[in-house]
Amino acid sequence: MRRTRAAVAGLASSLLLAVGVVALSPPASAASLVEVTNFGNNPGGMRMHIYVPDNRPANPAIVVAMHGCGGSGPGFYSGSEFASLSNQYGFIVIYPSAMQEAGFGKCFDTWSDASKRRGGGSDPVSIESMVNYARTQYGADINRVYATGSSSGGMMTQHMLAVYPDLFKAGASFMGVPFNCFANAAAYPPGGPCTNGSMNRTPQQWGDMVRAAYPGYTGPRPPIQLWHGTNDTLVPYSLLQESIEQWTNVHGLSQNPTSTDTPQANWNRRRFGTQVEAYAIQGAGHSLPSSGMARVAIQFFGLDRTTPPTTPPVNPTTPPATGNPTSPPTTPPVTPTVSPTVPPGSASEIRGAQSGRCVDVPNASRSNGTRVQLYDCNRQTNQSWTYTSDRQLRVYGDMCLDAAGSGNGAAVQIYGCHGQANQQWNVNSNGTISGVQSGRCLDAWSTANGAQIQLYDCHGQTNQRFSLTPVG
Repeated sequence: MRRTRAAVAGLASSLLLAVGVVALSPPASAASLVEVTNFGNNPGGMRMHIYVPDNRPANPAIVVAMHGCGGSGPGFYSGSEFASLSNQYGFIVIYPSAMQEAGFGKCFDTWSDASKRRGGGSDPVSIESMVNYARTQYGADINRVYATGSSSGGMMTQHMLAVYPDLFKAGASFMGVPFNCFANAAAYPPGGPCTNGSMNRTPQQWGDMVRAAYPGYTGPRPPIQLWHGTNDTLVPYSLLQESIEQWTNVHGLSQNPTSTDTPQANWNRRRFGTQVEAYAIQGAGHSLPSSGMARVAIQFFGLDRTTPPTTPPVNPTTPPATGNPTSPPTTPPVTPTVSPTVPPGSASEIRGAQSGRCVDVPNASRSNGTRVQLYDCNRQTNQSWTYTSDRQLRVYGDMCLDAAGSGNGAAVQIYGCHGQANQQWNVNSNGTISGVQSGRCLDAWSTANGAQIQLYDCHGQTNQRFSLTPVG
């Protein structure tokens, strides 16, 4: 059906009221939404708000909740039920605010080339920084990070699961589109081939796009819950099927559902194993999530099955954030002390204390710039590191562990040895390995095979502790 731009713009305005700034009752808690102005690497120029419930476990889960085009993090906080659910179940909610112009206003960047590859830049890297901030500042559990969102935020949910499959453990996408549906910003609603009702790719084509976002990744893929209204004309209902095809292909599942049911009136659900769940909401337009749907998403994440939250003990080295922090969180000082158990010149594996997996060069690559990862320990040459007297960690004899930057989230890679400070490392008595140039520690944000190693502020938790064990 042809629609005038004026009619579509009017629809968009009403939808912003429906999904971005609905005046729901505020969460019943003394906790409040706090803006964080210095959360780390922010190539997308985004704003970050965070809601930390008063009662929570010592290591709470994180839910990243994302608004629709023209909305904002505070608007989605007020207009959705995630904050009230966090009071009940004790998880932290991060509310990013998109700042990229597209379609009907500021939208999450799911169209640029930079956003479509892991670590490429733009909004995905900014969101990753927000998660790392919450982990460091509040002791959040990096193994329980989830994404959800509405419209543009639903699109970004599927996007983040493709680009950062080792960071996000599951997602719930409301009125989203498959990863890499948009070729550019002009393709955002109301125009462009993604949302004009003609998009039709094969499951294999969709799946290949996800796999190309993080080449070489062999770890588990996050489960996903998909929601769409059958009368949605802004983001066509037909895109629900395209998303199903993408994610069932990624998970190696049949296109035929393993079960179908109607959990509530007008909610038709299809399940594809335990990894993909799709809801067709009969008669609904572009107006999700409506009442009760956020709770179903939290149940899908498994966050309703946690033990009753308790207020964590105060950690004097990591105070809760208040107001607008202007400096990174403080961390305990680390005294560089070379481990006496590994004399310089010994070939060793670098085994993670949290994961039990080893620092590994993917596919035994010898290419400069190859990022190192965690992988099952196998005593092969691509996991054999020699700590030298000049504090290098060498692999293959002539390539060094190398920091591609000095900030939080900087890539850790291999590169030809050149003796500069970004290739020098302190093996510390508390099990951390810190860069001489940056003072930051090797950090694994996941325990899965394929989880990449990065630099991050030293805090001494198990995801930053490693043992160097002689290979011979």
